[in-house]
Amino acid sequence: MTPEELLAQRPHTWWSSPTVTLAGFGAKQIVDPGVGPDRFRQQITRGHPITFASFSFDEKSAQSVLVVPETVVEIVAGQVKVSGPAMDLSRPPPNSRRHDRARFAGSSLPDHLWLEAVGVVIGLIEGRAVEKVVLARDHALWSKEPFDTHRVLLRLYNRFPECFLFLVEGLVGASPELLIRKQGRQISALTLAGTAARGENPEGDALLAKQLATSEKTRVEHRLAADSVRATLSLFSSDLSGPIEPELLRLANVHHLATPFAGRLDGETHILDLVRALHPTPAVGGVPTADALEVIAAVEGMDRNRYAGPVGFFRPDGDGEFAIALRCAELSGARARLFAGNGIVKGSVPEDELEETRLKLAAMLSALE
Repeated sequence: MTPEELLAQRPHTWWSSPTVTLAGFGAKQIVDPGVGPDRFRQQITRGHPITFASFSFDEKSAQSVLVVPETVVEIVAGQVKVSGPAMDLSRPPPNSRRHDRARFAGSSLPDHLWLEAVGVVIGLIEGRAVEKVVLARDHALWSKEPFDTHRVLLRLYNRFPECFLFLVEGLVGASPELLIRKQGRQISALTLAGTAARGENPEGDALLAKQLATSEKTRVEHRLAADSVRATLSLFSSDLSGPIEPELLRLANVHHLATPFAGRLDGETHILDLVRALHPTPAVGGVPTADALEVIAAVEGMDRNRYAGPVGFFRPDGDGEFAIALRCAELSGARARLFAGNGIVKGSVPEDELEETRLKLAAMLSALE
């Protein structure tokens, strides 16, 4: 069975990455883990092979959710494993949903007000109140017909197979950023910060990649994120490794500057303890973290809900994978809410930042068309 065939079965929850594909059918248990940092301490794993999790960005937001499926189908290296009540996977269920085009329904902050917010943040950076603030914006859509979540997920899977694809209680997306993976004592992460468009031809593409890699502004933005992740994971792994210079990650629609990390845990640690220590990284919050979060709350003009929060799964032994919920949408019937955010640092230009959010939103917009 391929991931595409499994997705055609219309699972309730989904996770796929370069290492594993997981589909959850039914919901044996849905848990609200509450608010605050202790929401990462909930571990309802006894007797359950997989728990899917999607956490709010803001610890004060009561949006986090844990889902224990009735049945989990797992694909690793082409091998299929079914946990829970048996189910017939030979014939996908009928899909009678009709498709309609998506229509724009507005943003929490119109473009001109978002540009003003970026200007406020730049002023704070120039005044040395903060070094970096990630400012996000939303994009609401509506349709005459309910959005087909599985159709959206399949389109994302076909276009971004190298990303971390997820579906947890209406939040669907394809994130390029691995917050943390734990397999036994081995851990890995992939920090992203800095984005450029892909070119229309090989020459133009190479030029855009070179400009991204050599931009001092972008390198500073990336360094702030990578240094923070390195410092946090080093508290758990004394042999953590990661390149000093960022690498270039090419996706279908954008280039990113990326720093991969790998190491071995010094002791027994549940993946949720690592998630708690890492979130929010400077890739979605800022530097210093506490000050940046105050700025976000004051000027962003919206509740991020689960956007930019950790999303993934964990096992009873504390292993699992979590991405940062980027390139995603909240789907609810015929309504959708998309998100995109940029790191604002010294040298940022508001109009350039607005254009970059449009570039990032395009990935989800194309999946909803």
